[in-house]
Amino acid sequence: MLNCSLSSDSLHYTISFGISVAASTRISNELGAGNPQAAQIATLVSMLIALVETLIASTILLCCRHVFGYAYSSENDVVIKVTRMVPLICLSFITDGLHGVACGIVRGIGWQHVGAYANLAAYYLVGIPAGVLCGFVLKLRGEGLWVGMVVGSGVQMLLLSLVIAFTNWKKQAIKARERMLHGTLAGENESF
Repeated sequence: MLNCSLSSDSLHYTISFGISVAASTRISNELGAGNPQAAQIATLVSMLIALVETLIASTILLCCRHVFGYAYSSENDVVIKVTRMVPLICLSFITDGLHGVACGIVRGIGWQHVGAYANLAAYYLVGIPAGVLCGFVLKLRGEGLWVGMVVGSGVQMLLLSLVIAFTNWKKQAIKARERMLHGTLAGENESF
């Protein structure tokens, strides 16, 4: 049951990862060229594309939830358990997709360390405890562990979205230009 959920979520994540890589490259190029407005527009467009794509994929999967399990097994017990997991998989599609693209945006700005801190906070402080609570204390087992992953991914998406929303794009374009001209790395002797 969890195997089909993980493989489906991993397969879907490749779409978000592609958008993330494109966003990272575009944003870093625009900031390096001194175009903060273009970097901001690329951010908005990539998040919008990710949102639309994840909503479409989640809606299709939710509509096909009663037959989705047959892609992995012909046993009715497995199909029924997969059908019960589909709403969590749909939430995972959305949170993983949006947080993946937000990671690419943060990478494009040059704040890889911010993404690492958000990851630590989201998964180790919130996601894992939520998964342990739901999986073992509330005895939801595999579904509870999946809830922990969705919660961690959602918290990371929220944290990175806040970082992106409060980004001073003009300041970042100036810093990117200076790094490019002076050959320094992002994060060396600089703050947000």
